[in-house]
Amino acid sequence: MVDTNRVVRPMEYGLDWTRNWPCANGDRACDPTDSEDFLRRFNQRILADSDSFFGYEPRRDFRLQTAQDGQFLRFTSAVESPVACNNLVNARWFPTRGRRAMVVLPQWNADAGGHNGLCRILQYLGIASLRLSMPYHDVRKPAETERADYAVSSNLARTIDAARQGIIDVRCCLDWLESRGYNELGILGTSLGSCYAFIASAHDPRLKVNVFNHVSTYFADVAWTGLSTRHIRTGIEDAITLERLRPLWHVVSPMCYFGRFSSSPKRSLVVYATYDQTFLPELSRQVVAEFKRRQLDHEIAVLPCGHYTTGQTPYKYMDAWYISRFVRSAFRKMNPKGTKPSAADQRR
Repeated sequence: MVDTNRVVRPMEYGLDWTRNWPCANGDRACDPTDSEDFLRRFNQRILADSDSFFGYEPRRDFRLQTAQDGQFLRFTSAVESPVACNNLVNARWFPTRGRRAMVVLPQWNADAGGHNGLCRILQYLGIASLRLSMPYHDVRKPAETERADYAVSSNLARTIDAARQGIIDVRCCLDWLESRGYNELGILGTSLGSCYAFIASAHDPRLKVNVFNHVSTYFADVAWTGLSTRHIRTGIEDAITLERLRPLWHVVSPMCYFGRFSSSPKRSLVVYATYDQTFLPELSRQVVAEFKRRQLDHEIAVLPCGHYTTGQTPYKYMDAWYISRFVRSAFRKMNPKGTKPSAADQRR
């Protein structure tokens, strides 16, 4: 509520963003002059073939570069956006010996330092990590915006495109980690990063260890009810209702992928906060209920704070303790006998 740079923009369907999406053919009943109907049916086609939507051409220009503040993996994103700086993926590298590694996705509007401390904890535990700058964040943010407004906005299709790009970027990071000899892989996502992490894990069986730090059900419900996205609701509520908006963002909603998520063995930590006004606790509890209903291997941690106060003392230490304890245990269960580092591991 103290931020003064939240911009209210009118709702746009953004159908021009759908032109390069897979799953574009096959629905002759779709009326291109009815934008809402078009986007709703497009969501249905994507959910029926989400492997294609989140599929990608493997990257061949991976490069590890050293800067003053650390090492960074950089490569060209498999999803091309109109914003040039956004198309260069940037991930800070926290290496370790061994075979365990995680991709780490911070929260919406995270700066370059977000979650670096958590990555150092993982590094101390012998787990390497790639801290990914999500689309339109950090160095990928266009100059005309102060916030990561293009990642979540009143432009409905652009929001989907950003999520698709972030999820595919994660999968490309996994390819690079495997090329470096890391074959025990996990993911950690916070807030918006948690949404991306869940959908990435649902589509990539390589992700065996999962941390969803703040969880919710449907993308539209968060945008509609969350304190942090009230400016987005202000821009769209005169044009659409929540009930109509929800199916337009089904393809970026974790609840729509539980079937896929449960198709391969995974261990998950689900974290939510009692006083969260961004991801409302009742929505988080619905996610927990679905984990329980499907009898998925998971643990639950409930923090006695709000969404953004998770990053403040003492709650950030509580959160880090829950996460580090779970991750260490989950990786050990994957390989209880342990694997000695190879000669190549030792050189890393």
